[in-house]
Amino acid sequence: MTHSSEPQSSHETVRPDLDPTIRIPIDGLQLDALLAIPSGATGLVLFAHGSGSGRMSPRNRFVAEQLQRAGLATLLLDLLTGHEEHVDRSTGALRFDIPFLATRLGAVTDVMAHRPEVRHLRFGYFGASTGAAAALVAAAERPQRIAAIVSRGGRPDLAGASLARVTAPTLLIVGGADADVLRLNRAALRSLAGPRRLAVVPGATHLFEEAGALETVARLAARWFEEHLVTAGTHPAPVAEAW
Repeated sequence: MTHSSEPQSSHETVRPDLDPTIRIPIDGLQLDALLAIPSGATGLVLFAHGSGSGRMSPRNRFVAEQLQRAGLATLLLDLLTGHEEHVDRSTGALRFDIPFLATRLGAVTDVMAHRPEVRHLRFGYFGASTGAAAALVAAAERPQRIAAIVSRGGRPDLAGASLARVTAPTLLIVGGADADVLRLNRAALRSLAGPRRLAVVPGATHLFEEAGALETVARLAARWFEEHLVTAGTHPAPVAEAW
């Protein structure tokens, strides 16, 4: 996959005194994560990965780098431990266990809310595939903590009844050639309670592998987070499709 070059901003990608690799303690377990904090960060975006993916996902790492250049801190984390990933590779059970993943993501969010280097920031979620459903469920449980959500090729339909309790501004990004997922996102859009928008990337398939597609995702996500993490959204809930 080839990505076009992006202009560098004045933000340093990672603070020089911070090791980007951290371990997050959750219920006696340790989850691996990559934390990047640009100088003067204006918000923190936690990534919830999709089926069988994790913090090393090249697509999400590419998007995270673009968010960092826009002045946003990012947390790329593994919602599963090494043992859980091994079990999931054989059974596929955990990657579709949305309540489990949402609970895990929520616990990570609560831990990060007390870390001194980021606790002053407004938090957002970036979810991909089934991770988007987990992000929506976790956000429904934390309306005062999560200020914005972006879904990339997500399955918001798997969030079920939680959709009606999501008040954080939510952007659903779907590939125009990803017909089934686009249909599911259009239906889910009507159920969200807060400001929401569906952005369709023309010609893109589920993994956004087409030339320029992932760059478009990153630009849309950065714009959404810049708008809603830097300043609290107090406007009515618009429903719109495509940018």
